[in-house]
Amino acid sequence: MGSWYTLNMPKILIPIAIITVIAGIGVGYLLSRSPTSSLSKTSTTITKTANQAGVTDTKTFSDKATGTLEKGGLDGEGTHKLIRPGGVDQTVYLVSSIVDLDEYVGKKIEINGQTLRAQHVGWLMDVGRLTVVQ
Repeated sequence: MGSWYTLNMPKILIPIAIITVIAGIGVGYLLSRSPTSSLSKTSTTITKTANQAGVTDTKTFSDKATGTLEKGGLDGEGTHKLIRPGGVDQTVYLVSSIVDLDEYVGKKIEINGQTLRAQHVGWLMDVGRLTVVQ
């Protein structure tokens, strides 16, 4: 009985291995065809006007804040910060790969963004859309 098991095991494993490889290729192909980005195809268009810049994706960028934009982050988190009424603990630290925040330094703005996990700051946000308020 031990010899039958030993002799037939490679014969069973070869078809199982082939089926597993084919299934993996199929699943990989299907996953590569599905949208992998959190931004939908319709919202990846970046718009820029005199008072607004960014995308219209309100699902991904659902968090909002208003304040005055300043350059600089804290302890390596954020490239800019949004100064809001209420003191230092109300400051939102910002990053954005969509909007050039440098163009809006010193202006009062409203931002739509996505909150990110932070290590050193109270609130870190990825800005997806920016509107100049003043």
